[in-house]
Amino acid sequence: VMSSLTARVAVTVSGAARRMGAILDSVGANVEVAKYTEKLVPSTRFVAVDGVAPKVGTNNFVAPSASVIGSVKLGEHTSVWYGATVRGDVNDVSIGKKSSIGDRAVVHVAKIQGDHATSIGDNVTIGAGAVIHACTIEDLCVIGESAQVLDGAVVGTNSMVEAGSVVTPGTKIPSGQLWGGSPAKKIRELTSDEIAAIAETAHDTLELAFLHSVENSKDYKTLISEEEDRLDRELRKDAWFDPNIPDPDEVLGQGLPGRIFNSTLTHPEEGLKMKEQSK
Repeated sequence: VMSSLTARVAVTVSGAARRMGAILDSVGANVEVAKYTEKLVPSTRFVAVDGVAPKVGTNNFVAPSASVIGSVKLGEHTSVWYGATVRGDVNDVSIGKKSSIGDRAVVHVAKIQGDHATSIGDNVTIGAGAVIHACTIEDLCVIGESAQVLDGAVVGTNSMVEAGSVVTPGTKIPSGQLWGGSPAKKIRELTSDEIAAIAETAHDTLELAFLHSVENSKDYKTLISEEEDRLDRELRKDAWFDPNIPDPDEVLGQGLPGRIFNSTLTHPEEGLKMKEQSK
């Protein structure tokens, strides 16, 4: 009996709380000056440290679940993907133009055991799950998935690090080379085709980032409208007229002869005759 009474009290209290919340939400919506439409994705974590906030432009794609923290500067058209963290809390992080930080990758700096900022150049692709820690990666490089580039290391221009490799602290990778292993060692020189593919990879990722940026910017009203359009296209029979699809046989934007041409819309004098006859 006691547990049943407790359950009834809990249901009553929770119902009252929900109603009160709905009332407060309605009051808040009526008094707000700038209307806000809620998105269906969680907010990106832009966090200032000691009053220093990340510098992110309007043409950057930063995924909703990514975190950009402290003294971080993103170049134009650079992207930070889902679950990635770029943390400039004890030093600076600089990322150039058209570069990408892959899913769940971590970019960090060093201060306690050596003063190392992190610098990533233009057209650099950082693979998913990679760790970029207090190092320098020059322009046009690819760091493979789950690879690590550690404190004080330098990866030269037009170079690649294989997935899962560990570039140990202080290592210098010359330009135009492929390195791999743990610890990473030189494997060979890159071919001209492989070097060209580095820029192509950066460009492909940029185009993909644009698509994700568009989708993530949609609010729930847009998504509902798109879903309604999709269902309409699925259910609409081929014989039905769809005003959104132009007919190649229409004339001067007036439709097909016989469908609209003989109506009172395009022949108002016929409408006048009909009006006189109805008197």
